[in-house]
Amino acid sequence: MTPTELSIVFFAQLAVILLACRITGYLAKRFLGQPQVVGEMIAGVMLGPSLFGLLAPELQDLIFPKESQPILFVGAQLAVGLYMFIVGLGFDTSHFVSRARSAAAVSISGIAVPFACAFAITPWLMGTPGLFNPDLVTWEAQLFMGACIAITAFPMLARIIHEKGLSKSPLGTLALSAGAIDDAGAWCVLAIVLASFGGGPMVAVIAIGGAFAFAVFMGLFGRRLTRGFEARMEREGGISETGLAYILIAFATCAFAMDIAGIHAVFGGFVLGAVMPKGKFAEALKAKLEPMTVVLLLPLFFTYSGLHTQLTLVNTWNLLFIALVILVVSIAAKGLACYAAARLSGEDNSTAMGIGALMNARGLMELIILNIGLQRGIIEPALFSIMVVMAIVTTLMAGPLFELVYGRAARARGELPVPPPAG
Repeated sequence: MTPTELSIVFFAQLAVILLACRITGYLAKRFLGQPQVVGEMIAGVMLGPSLFGLLAPELQDLIFPKESQPILFVGAQLAVGLYMFIVGLGFDTSHFVSRARSAAAVSISGIAVPFACAFAITPWLMGTPGLFNPDLVTWEAQLFMGACIAITAFPMLARIIHEKGLSKSPLGTLALSAGAIDDAGAWCVLAIVLASFGGGPMVAVIAIGGAFAFAVFMGLFGRRLTRGFEARMEREGGISETGLAYILIAFATCAFAMDIAGIHAVFGGFVLGAVMPKGKFAEALKAKLEPMTVVLLLPLFFTYSGLHTQLTLVNTWNLLFIALVILVVSIAAKGLACYAAARLSGEDNSTAMGIGALMNARGLMELIILNIGLQRGIIEPALFSIMVVMAIVTTLMAGPLFELVYGRAARARGELPVPPPAG
């Protein structure tokens, strides 16, 4: 295709993607009580070969030709990089202080048990052709599956907690603390897998060493180096276009550094956001970046994921059974482990069940990990599709399950505000 043809196709794609995401997101909010982003996850799958390509293959191929996928890929990488930067801006270390003991217990359990389950089932999964890269070593596959099962959608968790008026409650603080620790652990494990796979020991050493050096440097000097952005905002009475440009240059540099190191751009974006000044500066910067990232860019990522989700590949009883096992193990390992840890830490039964329900949401964070795994050749399309379904199901069930085990009773006791009508 010529550059002009690619441009025409891209804008047609953008119109279709945004329309589909808006409609599906509205329906998810109106009839399922789910956040907009959950509907957009589903819309991405619907635009791929699993539905659109199945019902109208010629039209789907016309709108989403293979030649245009590199453009969508770049847009998707920018989307998740900026999104993780925004997540980093909202990463508040004060969550760890007030509920450190309980949060540590819940998070450690929420990591250890899923990893144990992943280590148990992965050798069996590797016996089925077409799930993992044949060159993958067993321990690499086990670590990758462990990260997938252990991950919690920290941004989704924060959003649910905020919407339900739990931000300053003991349960909300505990869930946010544990979710943040969980995600940090899962991303570290993923970094090890990415660094070790396919490049030999020296590539792994360089990648892990580079990522460690970057994290240490940013931890020691990041706040000092980025304080100038806050001072500039105070002088100018807000974040100017020039100030925003410098911030985006810093973001692109950090993303580039992590890509060059052999990890992934999202790590650079998240670490930079985490060391940025908080308070008014972080809120002002989020106000600048979040609407465009969430409304325009993230749908590109969901669609790129959906174009690689082929549910028709899960077409045998064996693969359906594998999908069911992965779903059950993922829900049980994460939910029951976090529930038990919360109870042992002294939480009452309903609070512990609420924690277990919330920690099971995997959402966008799961899709990011899966896309990295598919992009790097760790997993094959069939397993990618199975895991996308798991991500959507666990995200869909988190809010309603929380309401069932905690929300309704707490609202009846006056501990939670009554939510506004849906839609």
